[in-house]
Amino acid sequence: MESTDRVTPVTPKRATRAERSGARRQRARRAAGEGRLGALRLILPPLLLGLLALLAWSLAVRAELVADYLLPAPSEVVRVFWQSLNNGLLWQYARPTLIESVEGFIAGSLFGLTTGYGIARSGFVARMLEPYLAASQAMPAIAVAPLLVLWLGYGLTPVVALCALIVFFPVHVNTALGVRTLDREILDAARVDGAGGWAMLRYFELPLALPSILAGMRAGLTLSITGAVVGEFVIGDRGLGGLLTIARGNFNTPLVFATLLTLALLASVFYGIGRLIERRLSYLED
Repeated sequence: MESTDRVTPVTPKRATRAERSGARRQRARRAAGEGRLGALRLILPPLLLGLLALLAWSLAVRAELVADYLLPAPSEVVRVFWQSLNNGLLWQYARPTLIESVEGFIAGSLFGLTTGYGIARSGFVARMLEPYLAASQAMPAIAVAPLLVLWLGYGLTPVVALCALIVFFPVHVNTALGVRTLDREILDAARVDGAGGWAMLRYFELPLALPSILAGMRAGLTLSITGAVVGEFVIGDRGLGGLLTIARGNFNTPLVFATLLTLALLASVFYGIGRLIERRLSYLED
C-alpha cells in the first residue's frame, strides 16, 4: 500500500534586518582584520631586516672592527642628523634640491608623455626617434652634466635639465607601453561610435593607459632626486649634493651619512606621494 503522507517543503527562514546588519558588520571586521594582517606581513620583513642591519652596524663599531671615522655609529648619525635639522643646515641645502627635482620632474614628464604617445601612435615617429633615445641611455648622467654646465651656465637651469633627462626615460617608456598595449577592439568600437582625436585621447586612451603612465611618473618622481644630486656634484656647493661634497672634503663622515639619510627620506616621501596620486587617479577613473 502506498503511503498517502505528503512531504511539506520546508521554507528557509528569512534573516531579519538585524541579522543581516550583524552579518555585514562581521564580514567588515573580518576584512579589516585580514587587511591589518596583510599590512603587517608587508611591513614586518623589511622592518626586521633594517633592525638587524642597524644592530650589526652598531656592534661592528662598538667592537672596533671598523674605524669610527670611516663608519660612525648609528647613534652618532642620528645625533648629527637631528642637530643639522634643528639648526636649519639640512633645510638650507635641501630646499634647492627639492626645487630642482620638482621642476625637472615636470619638464621630463611633459617631454616623456609627448614622445611616448607620439611613438606609440606613429610608426614614422617611432622609427625616427627610437634609435637616438636608446643610444642616449648609454651615456651616464655624470658625463652629460659638465656639458649642460657649459651650455646653460651655472645655477638652477643645468640641474633642472639633468633632472628632466633622468626623469624622461621611464615616463616615455611607460607611456609608449601603456598606449601600445590598449585593447584594439575597444578603440575600434569607439571609432565606430564617432570618437576621434581629442575625444579618443580623453575618454579612451588616457584612462586605459593611465596605470602604466602613472607607474612611469612615480619612478621618474623618485629618480628626480638622483638627477638633482648628480647635477649638484658637478656644479659645486649647491643643494644636498653640494653638502655631501663639503662634508666629504672635511672628512665629516657623520654628516655624510646624515645627508644620505635625508636623501633617502626625500626619495621615500616622493615615492609615497606618487603612490597616493596613483591610487587617487585610479579611483577617480574607476
